[in-house]
Amino acid sequence: MATIKDIASKLGIAVSTVSKGLNGASDISNDMRQLVLDTAVEMGYSTKKMRTTTTRKVCIFIENMDYENIDQFGYDIIVGFKLSAARRHWEVTVIPSSLTLQTDEKYDTYMLKNGYSGAFFLGFTLHDDWVVQLNKTTVPTVLLDNYIERNNHVGYVGTDSEEGIDLAVDHLKKLGHKKIAFLNGSKNSMVSDQRYAAFVNSMSKHNLIPEEDLIEYGYYVPDCAKYHVPSFLKNGATAIICASDLIASGVITEVTEQGLKVPEDISVIGFDDLPIATQLSPALTTIRQDRVDLGKSAFLLLDGLIHNITTSKLLLRAKFIKRQSTAICKERTREEI
Repeated sequence: MATIKDIASKLGIAVSTVSKGLNGASDISNDMRQLVLDTAVEMGYSTKKMRTTTTRKVCIFIENMDYENIDQFGYDIIVGFKLSAARRHWEVTVIPSSLTLQTDEKYDTYMLKNGYSGAFFLGFTLHDDWVVQLNKTTVPTVLLDNYIERNNHVGYVGTDSEEGIDLAVDHLKKLGHKKIAFLNGSKNSMVSDQRYAAFVNSMSKHNLIPEEDLIEYGYYVPDCAKYHVPSFLKNGATAIICASDLIASGVITEVTEQGLKVPEDISVIGFDDLPIATQLSPALTTIRQDRVDLGKSAFLLLDGLIHNITTSKLLLRAKFIKRQSTAICKERTREEI
C-alpha cells in the first residue's frame, strides 16, 4: 500500500505538499493538486478513512434513468441499496452524472479526492467516459446491466434476461401464438443486446421462427411504439414482447389507435413490472425485475469487492407475472392484416 511519503518521493516534492493535494488545500496550484491525485491513484493510495471497516462513504452515480418517485425504474433500486447500506452504517450519496462531470475529472481521482470507497453505476452506457475508464480502475465499482471484462475491481448486477424472455415466449406459444414480434430498447446497450439474443434463442428453442421484420430496436419510452407497431401488424404479428413496461404501454396505445384490441386481437408482454403495469388497461402481463433486490444485490457485490471478493456477475432470476394483456391467439384474416 503506497504512503504519502512514497508519493512525495516519486514526485520529488515535500510530504506536506502531497498532504495538501490530497486534502484539497487552497494554497497549492490546481495543476499540482491534480498531479498529486493522479500519482496517488497510479500508486494505489487510499486514505485511512477509505480503508476503515467501521464506516464507509460510497456513492451511486445515475445517468439516463428516472429515480425520484416510486413509479420510476431507479427508485426502488436506490431504496434497496440504501436499506442494505444503512444496516452497515455506510454513508450513501446519490450523484446525478453528466458529460461535464465525466470530462472535467477522471473517475479514480474524483473518488479519491472525495473519499469514496466505492460506487454503483445506474443508467450508464459502455461508451461513457467513466465506464471506459473502468477497464483500469482500482476503485471497487458495481454496474447495473453493464459488464467490464478482466478487472477484479468491477462487478455487474442484473436480471437474467435469457430466462425472463424465455418465460414470455413459452407463455405465448402455449396460447397458440407463432408470429411473435419483439420491440427492443435502445441500440448500443448491453441489456438490449442480451434481450435480443434471448428472444432469438427462445424462439428457436420453441421451434418458432424469429422473423427479421418482426424485430425492431426502439427506445425505453412509450413513444417509440408508434414507429414500429404498424409494421408489426402489417406483417401479421399476433403478439408483441417488449423490452420494458414503458414500451409496452405505448404498444397498447398504438394497437388501440390501429383499431384493434388487447388482448383479443394482439397479446402484449412487458419487462420490469413497474407500478404502471397494473394501472394499464388491460393490466400488463410482464416479466418482473425485483428492483429492491437489485439494489440489495448491488450493495452485497460492492461490499465483496471492497473486501477483495472478486465476483464478476450477480444475476437475479426473473419472474413471470400473468395479467390481462395476453390471450389465446386469434388468427387474423388477410383483410385485418
